[in-house]
Amino acid sequence: MYFPKVGLCIFQKLNSLPKTLVVSFYACGVNESFVRGNANNSYGVESETEWERLLKPFDLEELRKSFNRITPFQLNKLLQLPLDVHTSMQLFQWAGSQMGYRHSFDVYYTLIDKAGAVKEFKIIDRLLLQMKEEGIVLKESIFIMIMRHYGRAGLPGQATRLLLDMRSTFSCEPTFKSYNVVLDVLLAGNCPKVAPNVIYEMLSKGISPTVFTFARVMKALCMVNEVDSACSLLRDMTKHGCVPNSIVYQTLIHALFVASRVNDALKLLEEMFLMGCTPDVNTFNDVIIGLCRVDRVHEAAKLVDRMLVRGFAPDDITYGVLMQGLCKTGQVDEARVLLKRVPNPNVVLFNTLINGYVINGRFEEAKAILDESMVSAGCQPDIYTYNILIHGLCKKGLLSSAHQVVDNISLKGCKPNVITYTILIDGFCKRGRLNEVEDIMDEMSHKGLCLNTVGYNCLISALCRDGQVQEALELFRNMSSKGCKADIFTFNSLIYGLTKINKMDKALCMYQDMFLDGVIANTVTYNTLIHAFLRERETHKALKLVNDMLFRGCPLDEFTYTGLIKALCEDGAVEKALGLFEEMLRKGLSANNLSCNILIGNLCRAGKIQNALEFLREMIYRGLKPDIVTYNNLISGLCKMRRIQEAYSLFEKLKTEGVCPDAITYNILIGSYCKAGSFEEAYALLDRGVASGLTPTVVTWHILVTNLLKRASRRVEHFAHANYQSVEKSSEEGFEYIGKVGYVGRSPSQVGLGTQDHLQVKELWPLQSGVNEPDDSLPPGFEGIQPANIWRHEVNIEWQVVAGEESKEVEAQNHREMRVLEAIYPRPSAISPNPSPLVDMENSFANEENTPLIPATSIEDDDAALDTSLGSLTANPIQ
Repeated sequence: MYFPKVGLCIFQKLNSLPKTLVVSFYACGVNESFVRGNANNSYGVESETEWERLLKPFDLEELRKSFNRITPFQLNKLLQLPLDVHTSMQLFQWAGSQMGYRHSFDVYYTLIDKAGAVKEFKIIDRLLLQMKEEGIVLKESIFIMIMRHYGRAGLPGQATRLLLDMRSTFSCEPTFKSYNVVLDVLLAGNCPKVAPNVIYEMLSKGISPTVFTFARVMKALCMVNEVDSACSLLRDMTKHGCVPNSIVYQTLIHALFVASRVNDALKLLEEMFLMGCTPDVNTFNDVIIGLCRVDRVHEAAKLVDRMLVRGFAPDDITYGVLMQGLCKTGQVDEARVLLKRVPNPNVVLFNTLINGYVINGRFEEAKAILDESMVSAGCQPDIYTYNILIHGLCKKGLLSSAHQVVDNISLKGCKPNVITYTILIDGFCKRGRLNEVEDIMDEMSHKGLCLNTVGYNCLISALCRDGQVQEALELFRNMSSKGCKADIFTFNSLIYGLTKINKMDKALCMYQDMFLDGVIANTVTYNTLIHAFLRERETHKALKLVNDMLFRGCPLDEFTYTGLIKALCEDGAVEKALGLFEEMLRKGLSANNLSCNILIGNLCRAGKIQNALEFLREMIYRGLKPDIVTYNNLISGLCKMRRIQEAYSLFEKLKTEGVCPDAITYNILIGSYCKAGSFEEAYALLDRGVASGLTPTVVTWHILVTNLLKRASRRVEHFAHANYQSVEKSSEEGFEYIGKVGYVGRSPSQVGLGTQDHLQVKELWPLQSGVNEPDDSLPPGFEGIQPANIWRHEVNIEWQVVAGEESKEVEAQNHREMRVLEAIYPRPSAISPNPSPLVDMENSFANEENTPLIPATSIEDDDAALDTSLGSLTANPIQ
């Protein structure tokens, strides 16, 4: 049986090594007889004659004759040479086949280390079992070395398994060193959730953790956002005789900063000082960034001063963050003073200051810094500096100035890039100046620049908003030929534009095409389509898209739920809408006022006012603040249930809740008081509103005048019925009576139509000529009107007909009244069967040109007040 060709491999490896390694190999005692025997040879030690003969292909017997017995120490030295694992294993097996030979721990350690470096973990497992079979005592160091190899190979689970096998399989008791190595491997392998189990295992086995152990476990807890558990572990360190060091505090402070818990970070920083631990500049920066993020800039500035007092040198990040915080809070001049304190300001700090001036609209000072301060400090403006200035000018609508800056960039030795022109194009598109964008694109092409995907998105979005969807589609088709790939923003803009012009089929096709192009739809895509279908009352298609949305792993957000809740309420399924609302909360989404107002409004419409009030309490408990729309819905619902006193009590609470009642609130209550016949309360409420700065609307006056006329009409009917016999005595006396009570000016054919509710006499107003005394029962604005002088004139003799007989005047008058009512009421169904239109509406004192257009509310329609309060809610679709 021939031994494998080990010699040739070794010979080739040794030939590639420096001679010093060969000498050291001789020095280890391998074949010393050959060295001594060849001492007089002309080749000396460097002669390869003997090695060539020895290391050429030979069988096992020849090798045994040529070599002296190799010892474990010599084999270990040989295995440390850069031989491959296969050759090393052959040497290992050959040496082990010697009579009376036994591998040492060091030989196994060297071979396992070499196998682990090339991820030959199966060989490692065999060698470990062989060590156990040969009775070699396994030390912890070899397991730690294997664990590290598992970590480098990205196998943290195998490292954890080996930790457990140390005791159970190989009878080796792990110390804190093994546990710490496993913790390191777990964190490097992104397995932080397993790390706490490691320290629990240590404690259960009676092994005391070290500071390093606590530090690694705390970092693992912070990685999974369990900062409170990490802080709790900090308090447990002293129980195990460990004192926190700087690394522990820095880890926790950084985690608190990431969690936006700046107050806790500050407390921990103070504790760090008390414990004698020294923070580094990154720890200070974490706290300073956290303070600036919540606009506590002055505290951040004080912390920078403390850094300087303690001998720490703030870096560019420190100054940059503090300057950005000052600019964000409008303290741009203070940021400028801070910049002067910076030893060597760079262009980034100047850009931060320029951006602060631009955001605050102080463009002249921004240009002064750009032209003067930067140059004097030895900093040259870069393209980012100019882009900041151009973006600010475009945002403020100063497009001509922005374009001028672009033209002047080249003169300053800086070339505008694609981002520069994209900012400019976006500014013109958002202002609707699409015609000028073409000139900017020509300017780009002359400079060898082409639109990128962002630039195309700006144009397509602007065209879709402007209704030019066909032009947007044409631009979309040209993108690929220009080397630009459409992204999610491109498709979302096109889908929105198509839904805006009711091209739902094409919008769905665009939605399907985006998947073919490798673009995944997001929540915005689905919300656009779902709300478009809901507006078209195609709920089944919207629900189909919701299912598709969930199937593709896209979560529903607040806007999706709000649209579905509104659709269910419009279909009368309020209970299902409430269930959907609860589902939204269970999924961790925050309820908004819009969805809550929709539910409260529809509960009130359904007469479930108690449920609406309970929902309001729950809404407040969840941290939402009801707005005026919420209270208007509830007040309207209470008034509809004839619970006017409760509605007024709720109205009284508005001030304590910090909500200001609007005209709709007053209109609802005034209308309810008038309907109940409580005109004095209605007048008092109107007086109170006017004193509070309320401007009564056309609806307010319509409610008051209509109900006053109704009351007068009812009183006249009662009076006319009581004196009907006397009126019949003579037609002449009858016409004289009509003139007195206010029928003059109307067609005589309407005499006797009292049962048809066409009487519109205002009994409250004095009918005698010359009476000019004010009437306290009238609403504000009516005191100076003297209807007696306006209404009284002589009856046209041609109008006198037999009582009860009608003429064409009746039909014409009815037609005119209906036209007025249709103009006032929001829908034909809202017109009362007993209307009382305003007298001489066209010539009234109200100037409708200066009055906001608000849907008028009929007091006889119980739902009208609610419709008015929800007008803005139902008129605009959810975007």
